[in-house]
Amino acid sequence: MESIFIVDKSRRDAFSTISEALGAAQGCWGLPVEIRIAPGIYRERLVVSQPHIRLKGAGGEAGSEAETRIVWGDGALEILTDGIKRGTFRTATVRIDTGAEGFSAQDITFQNDAGPGEIAGQALALYIDCPESRFENCRLLGHQDTLFLAPLPPREKEPGGFTGPGEKQPRLMGEHSFHSCYIEGDVDFIFGGARALFNDCEIHSLDRGEEINGYAAAPCTPEGEEWGFVFLRCRFTSHCAPGTVYLGRPWGEYGKTAVIGCDLGAHIHPEGFDDWGKPHGNLDFILSGNRGPGADSTGCAVFVKVLDKEGLERQFQGPAGRGDGAG
Repeated sequence: MESIFIVDKSRRDAFSTISEALGAAQGCWGLPVEIRIAPGIYRERLVVSQPHIRLKGAGGEAGSEAETRIVWGDGALEILTDGIKRGTFRTATVRIDTGAEGFSAQDITFQNDAGPGEIAGQALALYIDCPESRFENCRLLGHQDTLFLAPLPPREKEPGGFTGPGEKQPRLMGEHSFHSCYIEGDVDFIFGGARALFNDCEIHSLDRGEEINGYAAAPCTPEGEEWGFVFLRCRFTSHCAPGTVYLGRPWGEYGKTAVIGCDLGAHIHPEGFDDWGKPHGNLDFILSGNRGPGADSTGCAVFVKVLDKEGLERQFQGPAGRGDGAG
């Protein structure tokens, strides 16, 4: 039986913060819990570590008083009391921890408002490290590193680079899905090693006014994994100048991303993906059946696979061919 908790600042018989509701939900550990959150801005930093939690917002229009928004503003460049930088992985507005199996969210905005990377550094709106999760009609807002999908790569590039809650945890694969969501950022704003399906989402790149404005995805798919990030029937949008945004680049030595049946705006770079100096044999970047002004594949990078439907079926046996409602 599902328990229901209400968060509403205007009601005496409800919780005034999401943190309070999550604390109360621990009395239902192991059982399904839905936390219904009224419209409003909730300036809270949250950690969800309990299984079978569902966060449900009000579903109001973005930017309106009817929107449910969770926001915090930690950035990686902040110097903490011990004299070291906060670092990327201690900035998350909301962290879905390893114990939060079966987490889901609907009709909620997750935001990190620390600011652009040149000011704040990396700043996560959402950090997901649970075995599986599902997001519907959610908005993820940030600049650099908006959404992190664990696991981390096996090794950090620089000492202390992984400082945070997951640095010593086993590198376990997660599998996540985002449906009809809006995800916004500029540099590597969807990154990590998990398997993730983005279905019918809008992926919006912010304009930094640079010659290269950013990279939508930065996968660090573990070696030997069949698939990594899959964008299916998504819309890649931006106000950036034409050809100034890459669909993605690898983070670490390996990376897999497929962009299938999507609308690609003119901001997408003609090469599609950047190899970021990694061996091409370690990369698996796929384009198939896309349309729009950024979908011309004649100039794409040599390591990018441009596949028709038959080629996709032969070489890619990931979520696009499975019975999960994506087909």
